[in-house]
Amino acid sequence: MDIERINEYTVKFYISYVDIEERGFDREEIWYNRERSEELFWEMMDEVHEEEEFSVEGPLWIQVQALDKGLEVLVTKAQLSKDGQKFELPIPNGKFRDLPVDDNIEEILEQHFSPDYPDDEVVDEEPLEFMLVFNDFEDIISLSTRTDLDHLITKLFHFEGKYYLFVEFLDEKLKDDEDIDDTLSVLLEYGNETQVTIHRIQEYGKEIIANNVFAVLRKHFC
Repeated sequence: MDIERINEYTVKFYISYVDIEERGFDREEIWYNRERSEELFWEMMDEVHEEEEFSVEGPLWIQVQALDKGLEVLVTKAQLSKDGQKFELPIPNGKFRDLPVDDNIEEILEQHFSPDYPDDEVVDEEPLEFMLVFNDFEDIISLSTRTDLDHLITKLFHFEGKYYLFVEFLDEKLKDDEDIDDTLSVLLEYGNETQVTIHRIQEYGKEIIANNVFAVLRKHFC
């Protein structure tokens, strides 16, 4: 992927369809599958952040141009207006596009990647999933001592010298947002959330523990 830093607020990058497919994405699904298009976008943004230290804060203005052999993406960070009521997104002709403060990246991505669905079409709610990264295996072992997390669906991978823990919340175990936040707070005491997708990890990483990660680790290391 080729990355070009335009200025403090804008970055442009190009990714070929070959690169997209090597990452485990289908060329067609990025246009018709919202979840997969978001996964690809955040995976690319992770690389942009690592190479250009371009952090994502607040809404983004995204331009996606389909070329013969790949995609060209222009990403601009919004700046909060002086009155604090709107985000200002600079566009190439020097003007500004104003967005309400509650606009979010998912809505913007949907405009660029996802097709319109009929009003009466029911779309299944996506499961609540997270990917955590750990630099030290001992941190995962320490986390496994929390038996109150055993209800989570978990998988453990090794990829590029780091350990990745995939976590999925079971619907029947979810009580309210506060319970979810409490569980995430515990997880984030030991690891860091990452935008690297489960699809990339499964494609290029090595699966260490297929399920019940915490119970398995306690059995062997605690």
